[in-house]
Amino acid sequence: MRLLKYKPSKLAVTARRNRQELIQAGLTRRDLVKMGLMAGSGYLVTKSGLSARASDEPESPPTTPWSQPLVVPPAASNVTLTPAPAELAVTGEAPRAAHPFWTRFLPQKKHELRAQVFQHSYHPELPLNTAWGWGGTLPGTTIMARYGEPISVRFRNELPALSAHSGFGRPEVSTHLHNLHTAPPSDGFPNDFYATGLFKDHHYINAYAGFDTPAYFPLGDPREALGTLWYHDHRADFTSQNVYRGLAGFYLLFDDVDSGDEGDTSPTALRLPSGEYDVPLLFTDRVFDEDGQIYFDMFNFDGILGDKFLVNGKVQPFFKVARRKYRFRLLNGGPSRYYRFFLSNGASFKIISSDGNLLPAPITAQSVLLAVAERVDVIIDFTNTAIGDKIILENRQEQDDGRGPDEDILPAGQGNAVLRFEVDRNAPDPSQVPATLRQLPPVTLSEVAATRTWELERTNGAWAINGQFYDPNVVRANPTRGTAEIWTLRNSSGGWSHPLHIHHEEFRILSIDGAPPPPRLAGRKDVIDVGRLTGSEIQIFLRFRDYVGRYVMHCHNTLHEDHAMMLRWDIIP
Repeated sequence: MRLLKYKPSKLAVTARRNRQELIQAGLTRRDLVKMGLMAGSGYLVTKSGLSARASDEPESPPTTPWSQPLVVPPAASNVTLTPAPAELAVTGEAPRAAHPFWTRFLPQKKHELRAQVFQHSYHPELPLNTAWGWGGTLPGTTIMARYGEPISVRFRNELPALSAHSGFGRPEVSTHLHNLHTAPPSDGFPNDFYATGLFKDHHYINAYAGFDTPAYFPLGDPREALGTLWYHDHRADFTSQNVYRGLAGFYLLFDDVDSGDEGDTSPTALRLPSGEYDVPLLFTDRVFDEDGQIYFDMFNFDGILGDKFLVNGKVQPFFKVARRKYRFRLLNGGPSRYYRFFLSNGASFKIISSDGNLLPAPITAQSVLLAVAERVDVIIDFTNTAIGDKIILENRQEQDDGRGPDEDILPAGQGNAVLRFEVDRNAPDPSQVPATLRQLPPVTLSEVAATRTWELERTNGAWAINGQFYDPNVVRANPTRGTAEIWTLRNSSGGWSHPLHIHHEEFRILSIDGAPPPPRLAGRKDVIDVGRLTGSEIQIFLRFRDYVGRYVMHCHNTLHEDHAMMLRWDIIP
């Protein structure tokens, strides 16, 4: 732990002041490059009084670990919405679009999440910080949903008007529900952002993929079930900044297999740990300036690594646990750091999911690796611990910069202590972890209608796919509804890592550098690390079912996404 308080240089103070002025002017880094104010390398040009360099990031003030309890975000309430949601989307989206399958999946529940400014305490030894959050919490309120129960979620923008905004980020939002199989009007397309005072109703039908094909009509293939999802802002050019400010939360989805009830007597139910023993954990890292205020270097193209480790918005919290099994839903919220978690007592994890989708069988492992935006559900069994035991969840993945993780794993006790479990009681445990979880759907190569190759590249100090930066008006691929394709994802960026995310539907990995995927990556995925720790050439199989319209693929190191490793692709009839 760093103990010295950061003393900024005059150059750093000047750089920060210049950054603030440019942010308030609403300029992105790409705008500055176009204006000739920034070189492709990420340095400010000495021009018009700008500093020669803008990369002096502060070192956060010291804080005492285990000074505050873990906070579990509250669940969203079912509400009455006025005006009532309708088939036609009604916000600043242009052109306005109808929700497909509206009458077939009329919403049975309705939620309203408000993007708000509030004062947040990251740590008792730091001052209050101005944060953005859905529902005024960080993370935002958790949406609890079930298959067969369509819902409508109203995302209302109550952030300050752009004219009154200060600091990093942009008070315009477009919310993406990461991993849900959903229609384009509700997917959170990056350029469908809307301003303060407006809202958008998303229609989440909560049906399995394949619901509009005869073989699986009317609710889809239950082997395609999803479990641990998350929603986050996706505003074009400002995703990294808006999520860094706090615009993210969990969406948990259940069915008759993963029923959310460890006492469920149904023969189909897995009876995994549930209720207070089913805990979502959002991991992020942040930088604070010498005044204890959260800091974002908007001139960093490569990736921001914080020196403070947050779990559900709190720096190094503790969590009191009972002597029994728990389900923890691990989410790497970014923006750029990879995690490889170990338990300080040497206990193992039972990995039950990949990107929140249940595996065919649990995997016992000593560590859990999370690229940015990946989710892994694990079972930790505290049954054989003693009351009074304290167990550290430690990140031992070596990573020095935004280039990506190193291959080295740090020795025990030399990594980042992130969360402390404190065993304080006994509790009954009717839960179980069955030897069989959820069957995988087949990979049917006869469905393949096309193959494509995507090169992930570093270009002019920024990030491109097949030599092109993101342009929302350029359609880079047109797969046909009802077909499948094989995509080859190739890292040509010179040693950088890219956690790549594809919207719409999960994919299956066929090969990694010519070899079959390991068991932890053999399930259904929506994020794959194309880089140092996984492989530089990955071949995937993906289907295009149910919907038509526009989606995106992008790097989920959100600094790379914003500048500008993203592309639009459309499903056509």
